[in-house]
Amino acid sequence: MKVCVGTVVHHPEDARIMHRQIRALLDAGHEVTFVAPFTHCNVTPPPEIRAIDVPRATGLRRARALRAARSALRRGCADADLLLVHDLELLLALPRRRPPTVWDVHEDTIGSLEVKEYLPGLAKSVLPPLVRRLEERAERRLHLILAEESYRARFGREHPVVPNHTYVPEAPPKPPGDNRVVYVGHISAARGAVEMLEVARLLRPHGIRMDLIGPADVPIRPMLRDAQRSGLLDWFGYVPNRHALRMAEGALAGLSLLHDLPNYRDSLPTKIIEYMAHGVPVISTPLPVATEVMRGCGTLVPQQDPEAVVRAVLELRDDPARRSALAAQGHAEAAARYHWPDAAAAFVAHLEAWASAPSRVTTRRPSRAVPA
Repeated sequence: MKVCVGTVVHHPEDARIMHRQIRALLDAGHEVTFVAPFTHCNVTPPPEIRAIDVPRATGLRRARALRAARSALRRGCADADLLLVHDLELLLALPRRRPPTVWDVHEDTIGSLEVKEYLPGLAKSVLPPLVRRLEERAERRLHLILAEESYRARFGREHPVVPNHTYVPEAPPKPPGDNRVVYVGHISAARGAVEMLEVARLLRPHGIRMDLIGPADVPIRPMLRDAQRSGLLDWFGYVPNRHALRMAEGALAGLSLLHDLPNYRDSLPTKIIEYMAHGVPVISTPLPVATEVMRGCGTLVPQQDPEAVVRAVLELRDDPARRSALAAQGHAEAAARYHWPDAAAAFVAHLEAWASAPSRVTTRRPSRAVPA
């Protein structure tokens, strides 16, 4: 099977796209063409895939990326058996003639509008009905896979869930230390950036440093740069997921300080299961799914309460036995319930079945018969 995978929004090294789904397809013996913003993100494509470079869609500047994506997807689909797209935006750039097409629904598309800081307030009120219509049209014409069980309520039909699970090391990682806390993932106000800066300030007199590993929203970057220059924390920017998680190993705690917003409330924070998988005790705000998942693997703290986070960190620092127990329990739970290879085969099977079924739209133009 030949699969064309496309994104103009996500980083080409996105863990779900590159390191889980594309890797699963390659391991199953399939061929992959990947349309993604390689140059913009300074990424060298792996040799196993055919890469097509496109501009990245950022902020309000998306028209150029979508124009390029339409052409790139047309090229990528020329001999493909299936097209798999990862962005809502790409629903506007699908080639008219294409193979069976799948949209991977990564997030609560309407709920996520609230946390997109580049959108003006008027757009956040105008866009939801337009997005809803685009989703309804996609459901009629495409195959869908969902990243969360909670997304089922947004659609009228049944669609398979391909969860955001992770690779769990077979052996338990090294025990957590006592002088470093980490955060892995995108950094924004809604994800607790302001609170983490205050936590770093409060922990400094205790000799505990903070490592932030991930890209940051534009409004947050100056604050992070200032904090790094003053020695308050280390901000590493974007690091490929597999390397970022190795950097997190041995930390006293991993932070997940999401605010209680619709886009996060009923979703599984992937960073929590990643911390668990790598033997890092979790400190999280008490969102419903997070509370259930990390039971026995970490500590819950109130929303937007840096002092409570600091108390939780210091309690873990002063209790090595509890740190080790939380780390061991987290690794065991992740291995039993959230190991990506356990879900990979079902993901590949869904795509194989759809590739062999008729497309819901006009398929590729058939080759003309050659006169005898």
